[in-house]
Amino acid sequence: MNLKAERGAATREQLLAIATRLFAEHGYDGTSIEAVLQESGLSRGALYHHFAGKDALFEAVLEAIETEVGVKLARATAGLTDPREALHVGALTWIRLAGDPVIRRIILIDAPSVLGWEAWRAMEERHAFGMLKAVLQASEAFPAEDVDLQAHVLLAAINELALLAARSEGTARAEAAVEELLARLLRRD
Repeated sequence: MNLKAERGAATREQLLAIATRLFAEHGYDGTSIEAVLQESGLSRGALYHHFAGKDALFEAVLEAIETEVGVKLARATAGLTDPREALHVGALTWIRLAGDPVIRRIILIDAPSVLGWEAWRAMEERHAFGMLKAVLQASEAFPAEDVDLQAHVLLAAINELALLAARSEGTARAEAAVEELLARLLRRD
């Protein structure tokens, strides 16, 4: 990589780091491009060279966090051969990760309204939601035609429990609720 490309990548990473912190602390609506520029010491042109605007900056932040979450979920479930166990471990890991204020604010609170539901779901499809659907498909707990619907139901329940746990600091209780929910949903009759 040449020096110009290295500087460009470093500038982009600096902007992402600052924006991530500001979006997490103040939310999307409470974060301005001016605040990012002031903290970075960069010009407006430098920011717009990398991002078309605040929406694009937020989307890049979200993509980076989603990727990081995906890596952590994959690490937590690595080596598990039983899809039901992988689902269980993955769901509990997500509950714990969602307790992080950055993840909670950016992924669960702001992303659906900033991107719009369809764009947010498309991104989730490439990340956690796609992983969840793949595990449900592999578990054979539901007929193939029901996997998408069941994945939506399960993700909604887990996300709501994650938000509840994060706000009440009742992670152990939320984890127990997720365990019970998963046991019921995945029970074969």
